[in-house]
Amino acid sequence: MTVTEIVLPGLVEPDGLRVEHRELPTLAAGEALIRVEASGISFAEQQMRRGKYYDQPPFPFVPGYDVVGTVLEAEDPALVGRRVAAMTKIGGWRSHLAVPAADLVAVPDGLDAAEAETFVVNGITAYQMLHRWAKVKTGGTILVHGASGGVGTTLVQLARAAGITVIGTASARNLDVVAALGATALDYRGDVPARVRELAPGGVDAVFDHVGGPGIVDSFRLLAPGGALLAYGSASTVNTGGNPKPAVLKLVARLLWWNAVPNRRRAHFYNVWGGKRNLARFRARLAEDLTAVFALAAKGQLKAQVAARIPLTEAAKALALAESGTVTGKVVLVP
Repeated sequence: MTVTEIVLPGLVEPDGLRVEHRELPTLAAGEALIRVEASGISFAEQQMRRGKYYDQPPFPFVPGYDVVGTVLEAEDPALVGRRVAAMTKIGGWRSHLAVPAADLVAVPDGLDAAEAETFVVNGITAYQMLHRWAKVKTGGTILVHGASGGVGTTLVQLARAAGITVIGTASARNLDVVAALGATALDYRGDVPARVRELAPGGVDAVFDHVGGPGIVDSFRLLAPGGALLAYGSASTVNTGGNPKPAVLKLVARLLWWNAVPNRRRAHFYNVWGGKRNLARFRARLAEDLTAVFALAAKGQLKAQVAARIPLTEAAKALALAESGTVTGKVVLVP
């Protein structure tokens, strides 16, 4: 079988991506062959293109953080023909992909492949941060930075479905989108701390911050007693020169320091791969949480934010669009 794949050869602009073809290697024991029907473009791939993702592999490699597709071959015949999702970290921008069968999560009937794809890494990230780490209760209030992005829109919807009030920051062009999801929308270029204090004088129960940088201090100060800061990225470093690792390590060190000082507030750097040392528990939680997200989507309580569907072979165009800052939601590569 010939596989079409998109190769990131090095530090290139989006038009430097290469479309290549190769024979599919023989499946290893425990693997399943998926015909990929959707693979997304997340902020991780945008960082990888710049060499800014914390633990990306050496160039060249095939990006692609997650996939949705149909199983064509597997040791367990019950899997064949089923639509599934998987988190891959890299390798997803392919027409066909071999994945450990233990990593597959069933996609409910009736969910469109591209729509389901928007809920894989974004859904797991948002669900685990909100419900496993922050543990915000019904009636609470949270602040979501980047509320018009892939994780942000999912966070807003999950929180609203749980009866949580949401304040969300976004660019001026995306404020209506954030408001339509049920959040109070704030222009991130304004005095966000002052506006949040007006809306939540006692502080918020959780802040979700993908930016890092100096603004993380304001995020922590806006917490109510018992509140939680969830940092899950370092977007502030994406267009800066040099190695991004020192900035990430500085951010993590700051969070650890805040936890060490008695202040009745919590801080955590969320890494979706963080629990993989215990692989069985990691897979069980991933399957449980993604199944919960898919169930909400199937009921119509979560609406997929698909910015565009673009053919796999036009990945350069898709990546440029995702990086343009002109779209809301996620750009998805399709066959």
